[in-house]
Formats: sequence, structure tokens, C-alpha cells
Amino acid sequence: MTREITADQWRSVRRAYRVTGARFAEMVARVPDPGAMVTAEWTVADTVAHVALIAKMYRSLARPDTAPLLDDRAQGQVRRTTVDTVSVLNTLVLKDFPERDIGVLVPELLAAIDEVLRVTEDADPATPLDWLGDSKVPLAGVLAHLVNELQIHGWDIAKAVKLPWTIPPGDAALFFELFLVGVLTHGVGHLIDTDEPPRERRIAVAFRSAYTSPVVLVLHRGRVTVEEPGGPVDARISFDPASLNLMLFHRIGKVRSALTRKIVIGGPRPWLLPAFLRVVRLP
Repeated sequence: MTREITADQWRSVRRAYRVTGARFAEMVARVPDPGAMVTAEWTVADTVAHVALIAKMYRSLARPDTAPLLDDRAQGQVRRTTVDTVSVLNTLVLKDFPERDIGVLVPELLAAIDEVLRVTEDADPATPLDWLGDSKVPLAGVLAHLVNELQIHGWDIAKAVKLPWTIPPGDAALFFELFLVGVLTHGVGHLIDTDEPPRERRIAVAFRSAYTSPVVLVLHRGRVTVEEPGGPVDARISFDPASLNLMLFHRIGKVRSALTRKIVIGGPRPWLLPAFLRVVRLP
């Protein structure tokens, strides 16, 4: 099943692309020490470099007439990448692009965002683009992915240096609706390959929030498909989009999300959800 990307969704993701980039830049400008650690491996400057590189890679996707940003070795790693080896790609690319001056990186980030918005103004948001692991993502989903990267890494930086940062739920919902559903309908490639043998048991999970259209994701024999709601399901997830994204990217725990009622799990067979999430997973 392929879902139409509406004109409203296209306008929303383009607005979020611009606004979230500007908010991220403003917050980073307030960081007193770009060398402060954000994770065990990355400083603030490393994190900004990572996000800026993604923005520049997406500029290359939107402008296939320009020279590619990555060399052949990195492009080969892009094609081989799964959700479990994204860190390998990140390490490789960050080593190849050593710039860590915030004063250089932030203008590059904003320039890449502006360029993508300019060259895609009249584009079809459903245009499939090559992504990691030989997957295909619609253009609107690629924009939604960078919005989520800015939101998640903005959250990381703000938490580390004690600055305010908000994730608007409507903007966070774009990641689920345009990127996650988009890659599952356009072609997942080997992005979510696992070493587990495919299960014969069909697992259907319904997702619903106040900011997205209801959808059912089905795992069957190792393949994930998207279905319209209405049929039998094993589990139901009602979610706050920002909390779901933070949980999927391991920023907050499942117990905390459940206790705060930001994510509510129900349905006749919710115990099947862990098996589903071992396949439908994020880095």
C-alpha cells in the first residue's frame, strides 16, 4: 500500500525543515563550550558536524547534477548500511570531514537547508530517492528525516549543556508519517535486515496518534508492509510523536514512556510487540 503525500503534509515538512534548522542553529549559538561532551563519543561540535553532514548529503540527493559529497568508499558503505551499522557509516564520514568549528558548521547547515528548499519547491514530494541500505525514501520523507535528526540531536545537546529545547508534536509526527511509513512503502532494501530467521507468525500493530493518520504495520516472514486500519491486529500503540521518536532512538526508556502515558500499548496480543520491534527498529 502506498499512501499519498498531501499538499498540507508537503507544506508542513518544508516549514519544519526551515524552522527546526533555525531553532537548532539558535540553540547551538548559546552553547558556552563546543567541546562539551554530549554522548560518550561526541562533543557538541561533533554532533553539529554530524547533522550538518546529513543536511549536505540531502542537498546532494536533491541536486543529482552536482558532484557527490561522499567518495566511492563512503558511498559503498551507504549501500551496505543497516540500522545496526549506522554508527560505522557515521564514524567513517565524520573522519573524512574533520571541520569542527561551530562558526563554520552552522552556516553550512543552514545553507544546505535553504538550497534543498529552493531546488525542491516545485518537486513531487513522493519522488523516491536512494537512501541507506539500498532503500528508497520519498523526497518528503528525506526532509522529515532531517527534521527528526535536528530534533533528537538538539535534545541531546540541550540536555548535556542544560539549555531549553522543545520538540513540537506535529513536527515530530512527520518522521513517522512521511519517513518511516514512506521507506516501508517505497522499498526498505536491506536496511532492517537481521540475523534472526523470519517468523511464520504474522504480527500486525496499529499505530495511532492525534497528529497522524491511523496505520497498521505488519511483519510477516521477515517482510514489513503497511496496511490501512480495519483488519485484525495483535497490538495497538497510541503515542505522542515526540516521545515515540525519543524512545525509538533510545533517548528515553519504554517504562518511562508508559508511566507518563505518552505511549499506551493495548490490543489482544501485546506480548508479540517485542518480536515486532526487533525487526522494525531504529539505530
